[in-house]
Amino acid sequence: MDVSVFSPAKINLFLAVTGRRADGFHDLVSVVVLLDFGDELQAEESRIQNSESKRFSLECDVPDLLVDETNLILKAAAAFAAATGWRGGAAFRLTKRIPLGAGLGGGSSNAVAALRALNELAGGLLGEQRLAEIAATLGSDCALFVKNAPAVMRGRGERVEALPAGAVRRLSGRRVLVFKPSFGIGTPWAYGRMAARGGDYLAAAEAEARLTAWVGGTAPAEEICFNNMEPAAFAKFVALPVLREKLRREFGVAAQMSGSGSACFALLGEDFVTAPLVARIREDWGPAAFVREARIA
Repeated sequence: MDVSVFSPAKINLFLAVTGRRADGFHDLVSVVVLLDFGDELQAEESRIQNSESKRFSLECDVPDLLVDETNLILKAAAAFAAATGWRGGAAFRLTKRIPLGAGLGGGSSNAVAALRALNELAGGLLGEQRLAEIAATLGSDCALFVKNAPAVMRGRGERVEALPAGAVRRLSGRRVLVFKPSFGIGTPWAYGRMAARGGDYLAAAEAEARLTAWVGGTAPAEEICFNNMEPAAFAKFVALPVLREKLRREFGVAAQMSGSGSACFALLGEDFVTAPLVARIREDWGPAAFVREARIA
């Protein structure tokens, strides 16, 4: 049996990191949406010949991606087998479209895609709640991809709450231009740098107040956009704020970094012509820059 699962990218429209916890993680409040572009994960069921056989394997069309046991796909597979007692195996093939080190949730999305693929191969052993519980053990963003809808994330990201229908209507189908320079930003570095700086946190009460005001109102998605991880990243990676200012000045576009970066995004109107904007991005960041138009799913 062979199954294929779409593995979407995400962007953080609103990301307020509110402080560092005793366990070393950070608390946050975030409005997160999934996009209609992403990776594709195939899983082919394989027979286990003996106890020494390798149960799970992974191939990818991007050479830079590690495909050993550190990859979240294989971690998810091991977690699924441990939780269900399923005795089968699978060979995974990942078609990678989400760039690495981007803050677009590619690894977490891939992990959940692996859980879904194995659950289908195994005959649907787990319901959504149990899948979410397993996903939460794999990474902070993983529970979001089980929900598969615009959501609010809290805690370190494991607490996911669906957005009210009115807020979802203001988001669904919006055009988004996602763009990333040739370099990535490591998530551990970004959070570590934020902790070292100390002054970039937003109080939890203020973050919740901003969120409540937007959810309860009628303002468009642009009004909730915020990311307090930007100052730490922008201080080191100056290409990000320099281009953002050019896009604001030349095109009236308000760009923002997603998550811990380095990918940025801009919400676009339906009549906005993207070609000059894309040309400016490539002029500043070079032909290796990733640029992709998408829509909020």
